[in-house]
Amino acid sequence: MKIVGGTVITCSPGRNFVTLKLETDEGMYGLGDATLNGRELAVASYLSDHVLPAIVGRDARNIEDIWQFLYKGAYWRRGPVTMTAVAAVDTALWDIKGKALNVPVYQLLGGASRDAVMVYGHASGETIEQAVEAVGRYVSQGYQAVRAQCSVPGLPQTYGIGRGDRYEPAARGAVSETRWSSARYLGSVAPLFERLRREFGPDLHLLHDVHHRLTPIEAARLGRALEPYALFWLEDPTPADNHEGFRLIRQHTTTPLAVGEVFNSIHDCRALIEEQLIDYIRTTVVHAGGLSHMRKIASLAELHGVRTGSHGATDLSPVCLAAALHFDLSVHNFGIQEYMPHSDETERVFSHAYAFAGGAMHPGDAPGLGVDIDERLAASFPYQRAYLPVARLMDGTVHDW
Repeated sequence: MKIVGGTVITCSPGRNFVTLKLETDEGMYGLGDATLNGRELAVASYLSDHVLPAIVGRDARNIEDIWQFLYKGAYWRRGPVTMTAVAAVDTALWDIKGKALNVPVYQLLGGASRDAVMVYGHASGETIEQAVEAVGRYVSQGYQAVRAQCSVPGLPQTYGIGRGDRYEPAARGAVSETRWSSARYLGSVAPLFERLRREFGPDLHLLHDVHHRLTPIEAARLGRALEPYALFWLEDPTPADNHEGFRLIRQHTTTPLAVGEVFNSIHDCRALIEEQLIDYIRTTVVHAGGLSHMRKIASLAELHGVRTGSHGATDLSPVCLAAALHFDLSVHNFGIQEYMPHSDETERVFSHAYAFAGGAMHPGDAPGLGVDIDERLAASFPYQRAYLPVARLMDGTVHDW
């Protein structure tokens, strides 16, 4: 079964996506997500101009060999653009193999380790009471886990606060800039979770995302302040390229830590996992080299008692979400899966077999990933340049985003 070509599809049904459609000489094709939020066209060019010409004629069944060929053979290893492109090819090849063998991808990964995978939703509000109401809406839908965010008093805009139940940070047009105060933020988080625990009791899993905005000692203070409320995890407490920071945080708090949505490879998280400085690794299929590489990361994490908690925001297309669910269902050390429902336009462009019920999801039993793309409809939603916002401190200094 030879690769005979491929198409890179860019579209914007509610937001921008890049999708690789890889074709074989047996008339079969597979899909891979290649979306890199705010830098989509860089990956599209990498695939069209460099990757596809190099893999035409290769045996589509040799997934590991092609992965190594694209990773080691390029010389310029890792980085978000390269690894997103590699992931797109890898995911498409797993899709093809599943279709060829007439089985869902999770069966190729060792079969199901559980009946379904627990997911968490995003609840937010301008005030604590609004956030409580938002969490309640998720609970009424059967969610067992909810990420809660609340506006910071005194700041005109706060990360993670959506319109209704949707949050989309990328904005079309010019780059937007926001203001940030860690001091004001630190005083606002514990009251939110104290209120949530009073309202919902001890059984609901509560999560919170810092989004890399604190120094290690500030993150340690926050983790200790949140200990009475037994969070499921505190996400991205400090920029993860400084592993020493997580050693400091661990000295001061037992609040579980999660990180990794911006990681590209196992080398980014190896020390954090091996030294058990984190509890959940949040690498995702599309940005960490595809299913093949994600399996390696999960295996390393399993040895050290670290569980998976893959990123699953709406900048990951339904192709990636499906791949993540197949991965989640199969790995032994699964922890939780982030789930943000896509827009109606996205749902129409990408048909899928996965489904949500009772706070959990299942990838479905369709052959391959169980996702398809309506190319004609996708073409009616042309790409529109969009940027993630830039955060600045109150004095104007550029801060971590």
